[in-house]
Amino acid sequence: MLEFRNVSKSFWTGSQRKVILDNVSFNVELGRSLGVLAPNGTGKTTLINMMAGLEKPDEGEIFRRCNISFPMGFSGGVVGKLSAKENARYIAKLYGLDADYVEAYCRWLCGLGEYFDQPMGTYSSGMKGRFTFSLMLALEFDIYLVDEGMPASTDVEFNKKAGAILQERLATTTMVIVSHSPGVLEKFAQSAAVLLNGQLYMFDTLEEAKQLYDYETQG
Repeated sequence: MLEFRNVSKSFWTGSQRKVILDNVSFNVELGRSLGVLAPNGTGKTTLINMMAGLEKPDEGEIFRRCNISFPMGFSGGVVGKLSAKENARYIAKLYGLDADYVEAYCRWLCGLGEYFDQPMGTYSSGMKGRFTFSLMLALEFDIYLVDEGMPASTDVEFNKKAGAILQERLATTTMVIVSHSPGVLEKFAQSAAVLLNGQLYMFDTLEEAKQLYDYETQG
């Protein structure tokens, strides 16, 4: 289980304090994937990074009683001067996994061809996103964190393969997906929440969450 207990988080923008969470408590239960709807600029990425442990709360506590992934697309764990192959093998060793398997899995899924053996510093943002998403799926987690759904990629084959794998993972794992678009969450979310004005409103269904989200963003 992932638990936020009385968590607050804010940033100073230079002219005002932007509140992301204001004394918020909620749980993510294993076996029930959560979709979070939030308008752009409200703190979706910060929320996901806090779940992963990449950012700390200003106040409150976050309890991680299971194995939680890094956010999809997060590149902080990879080294630009190394190739995707070298990064995959290094990360595999950190997690105590078979480096040959992780390399082969990533090579197959991300479809980078000869670039897989080139330094990642030469990659486009889309190529980096495909690799880091492939790496996340190659590792075993109880909860997968996904920011804005699929990586920004025009590669139809990759989107199809990765989307199918995500769908299959729902049978055995839990996902937390944050997005400003309800359509992104429909395939994966079994429960839903809306992040607005520093509060996280939890709902049993995505349809209920959409009603509040549409009212607040379109009303």
